[in-house]
Amino acid sequence: MIKSMTGFGRSKYEIDGREYSVEIKSVNNRYSDISIKIPRNISFLEEKVKKLIGNTISRGKIDVFINFTNNSERGKAIKINTELAKQYIKELKKLQNETEIIDNINVIDVSKMPEVLNLKIEEDDEEMLWQELSEVLDNAITSFVLMRETEGNKIKEDLEERIKLIKEKIEKINEISTGLVEEYIVKLEKRVNELLKTTVVDEARLAQEIVIYSDKCSIEEELTRLRSHISQFLNLLNENIPVGKKLDFLIQEMNRETNTIGSKANSLEITNLVVDIKTEIENIREQVQNIE
Repeated sequence: MIKSMTGFGRSKYEIDGREYSVEIKSVNNRYSDISIKIPRNISFLEEKVKKLIGNTISRGKIDVFINFTNNSERGKAIKINTELAKQYIKELKKLQNETEIIDNINVIDVSKMPEVLNLKIEEDDEEMLWQELSEVLDNAITSFVLMRETEGNKIKEDLEERIKLIKEKIEKINEISTGLVEEYIVKLEKRVNELLKTTVVDEARLAQEIVIYSDKCSIEEELTRLRSHISQFLNLLNENIPVGKKLDFLIQEMNRETNTIGSKANSLEITNLVVDIKTEIENIREQVQNIE
């Protein structure tokens, strides 16, 4: 099933006073670009979050917003940097002696000094937090992927309908092109008769001109390749892997073959059909840009 690169997913989870919320949204991007906004107190989990999302989503500009509120005792451990606190006290006493200011140092003041008090998370608590976060993250990803698949299914239906129209126009072009050489033969003989004022025509020369014209305006190879590209395109729409880049390449090839047909076919009808095909190809190209 193809997936759109546009999607949104959200999930919340609460346990023992710990509250988690995750939002994931994405838009089109040529490559995979994952941006994560995560609270500082659980920022050590950022790489795990990125890896989990990267294993599920291969392409798109993906923004992940994580909120975490910890009202429990787990995941909190206050650590005092004793050596740093002593250094602060030492320097403050030195300042007091040099300036003869009143010595009014207390433990509360020292605790407010930068990096004296630190909130540490024990290894067991780190694992607990990851297990809980990964659960809410999985739910958000599931919701996100479901939306991408739903949108992708709509895109697939539209692409199949447009490809159907292109196939119909290709067959019309094929019907018209088979009669071009016969028309040319009649016109050439008539023109030669008018110019030479005779019904006697050099058959060898006439045959040579017909061969040259046939080779010049033949679009059989282009039609065959165009049909092949369409067949590959439809097959890719049923794959369960990311196919956006492959579809984009096939669209470029289809456009190239269509341009060649337009330049070689000496027929107004074919030219008009080529314009119609190119219009559909451009519409398909725009849709393919949104496929993962």
